[in-house]
Amino acid sequence: MKPTFDISRRTFIKTTLGAAVLPATGLFPMPALAQQYPSQDIHFVCAFPAGSGSDTIVRYVAEKLRPVVGRTILVENRFGAAGNVAAEYVMRSKPDGYTVFVHAASAVAANMHLFKKPPIDATRDVQMAATINRQPFMMVVDARKPWKTVAEVTEFLKAKGDKATYATSASTGTVMGEIYKQKTGVKAVEVIFRVGVDSLNDLLSGAIDYGMYDPVFSMSQAREGRVRMLAVSTAQRMSAVPELPTMTEAGIPMDLMGWFSAMVPAGTPRPVVEQINAWFRQVITTDETKAFLNRFGGDPWAASVDEAQARLLKDIKDWGDYARLAKIEPQG
Repeated sequence: MKPTFDISRRTFIKTTLGAAVLPATGLFPMPALAQQYPSQDIHFVCAFPAGSGSDTIVRYVAEKLRPVVGRTILVENRFGAAGNVAAEYVMRSKPDGYTVFVHAASAVAANMHLFKKPPIDATRDVQMAATINRQPFMMVVDARKPWKTVAEVTEFLKAKGDKATYATSASTGTVMGEIYKQKTGVKAVEVIFRVGVDSLNDLLSGAIDYGMYDPVFSMSQAREGRVRMLAVSTAQRMSAVPELPTMTEAGIPMDLMGWFSAMVPAGTPRPVVEQINAWFRQVITTDETKAFLNRFGGDPWAASVDEAQARLLKDIKDWGDYARLAKIEPQG
């Protein structure tokens, strides 16, 4: 996904490794490698610059994990090529659990189809270690408009025909928009912006009729009273915004879900992967982290290693269909 930009963002065992972790992971005594892990500092790699929304999430998790892990966790920002620079750096690193890619796994899946020659094969090179959140994209309109439901907007747009327009700033928004148009027969023209905030003046002036935006931008502007959120792109409602129906409930079936995660190179020993999962699970399941993620429109998600791996493979497959549906031309 070409997702989030300017996040209005804030914050994401204490015990001996080994025995204290065993109940959480369900493992029997680990091999020597896992028992010694971690014996040095751990590096979290962020795919966007310091101060970005992604960086805020990565640093929040790193801060909360330090007392749990009992080691220094360093955050490295390696940005460029929509996350591909960081992904390649991590997946080519030694598979020992000391270099962890904390990033949207949904974006890693999307990049398999958004680039002609992605630097890694996510189906082969990426080992999921843990999940952090689930978050939707949102259908948004000017708060001063009378529309309160997707159906009301659809009725207006059908009458307007191909003179209707909508804003996107990410590939997920593009896909959401195309699915919406296919299912409803709306003929609106997509207008692509670098980031969501660039489209705000056009939305509020009426030059743009609606937008398909990430939750961070949507919620920050809704809190300011500028926009009204109508529905989310995920298959289920989000606890962060329980009042918002899904697009599926509005009669437009879709399951577009963004999700942040911890990823390590394939070949990382399974006990180490499970240990990382147990650490993240302890942090992600706290009330503090839930409140932090909810402010972005996301819900905590503490999946098992196998559940996360299965979702990554599903997303890779689905994004092939999405790219064809939205006629997205892969980048050089």
